[in-house]
Amino acid sequence: MKLNVYDAHDRYLHLQKKLAENISQGADDCLKKNILSLDIQDRSPYVYLWAHPRTTDDYLGKRLLWQPRLTKPTPQTNSYLLRAKSKTDIVEICWFLPPREMWNSYRKGNITESEVVNWSIDQFSNSRQKLSHPHPEDFEDEKIRFIYLQIAANTEHNLKKLCKELLKDD
Repeated sequence: MKLNVYDAHDRYLHLQKKLAENISQGADDCLKKNILSLDIQDRSPYVYLWAHPRTTDDYLGKRLLWQPRLTKPTPQTNSYLLRAKSKTDIVEICWFLPPREMWNSYRKGNITESEVVNWSIDQFSNSRQKLSHPHPEDFEDEKIRFIYLQIAANTEHNLKKLCKELLKDD
C-alpha cells in the first residue's frame, strides 16, 4: 500500500492539534478546578502541574492524570511538567518526556519532530540533575512544608492524605 505523504502530514497535524488541546485543557482544568491546585495558588505565586498518562479502565485508551505541586518531581519518562503563575494563564514548560521507546520518532528530520521534546530528552539524558533543579523563585523546603501542612489542616480527608504523601516526596 502506498502512502500519500500529504494525507499523512494532514493526519499528523490533526493529531498534534488534538494533543495540544488535550494538554491545554488538562492544565487549565488543573489550574482552575482542582481543589489542591486552588489551595496552593491561594498560598503560593506558582504551582507545578505534573501530568503522566495512564491506561484507562477499559485498557483501550490513555488519559492524563494531573497533579498540582509546589516542588518539581523527579524527572521521568512518560511525563510532562509545567510551571504556572498562580491565578493566571501564564504557563512555562519544564519538560515533555514521552515514553523512551518513542524518542527516535521526535528526532530532527522526522515528520513528528519536536523541538521541545528533543530538548527535554537531551536534558533528561545528559543533564538530569539540571532538569530537576528548582526554579530560582521556588520556595525553600520549610515554606513548602508549612503550606502543605496549612492545606492539610483546612481540608477534607482525601486532600490531607495527598498532602502527607507530597511531604514524604520532598
